[in-house]
Amino acid sequence: MKPSRKMEILKAYLEAKGLKSTTQRDYIANEFFKTNTHISLDELLKKVKRRVPNIGYATVYRTMKLLTECGLAIARQFGDGQTRYENIPENGHHDHIICIKCSKIAEFHNQKIEQLQTEMAKKLGFKIVNHKLELYGYCSDCS
Repeated sequence: MKPSRKMEILKAYLEAKGLKSTTQRDYIANEFFKTNTHISLDELLKKVKRRVPNIGYATVYRTMKLLTECGLAIARQFGDGQTRYENIPENGHHDHIICIKCSKIAEFHNQKIEQLQTEMAKKLGFKIVNHKLELYGYCSDCS
């Protein structure tokens, strides 16, 4: 989904909630939509402050909360105590493998894994509505 389409969705969500669309909020959202990594609030704040020095942490936090609520961002915790935000993937679902030493995160998609999860859910009498797979270990640099 293109950043302009994401901004349209955000503006419609804000309007439905009776909230204002502000310049700061728009700038934070646009900066986030440009990222293709898992970004923390601190990292996003640093990026935003380069152009708008007076933006505070609370404004970034509230904006990311709104983006998560309206389905444009996913909040992720990868076991290091840090919440990172991810753009909703354009190419659909993917899983993560995380280095427990340096916190490097790699994304992957494996149709066999997806199929096995679906088969196991069916066998156990479940219908999957959402899932996440996170694998933890050491990357090649840290092992």
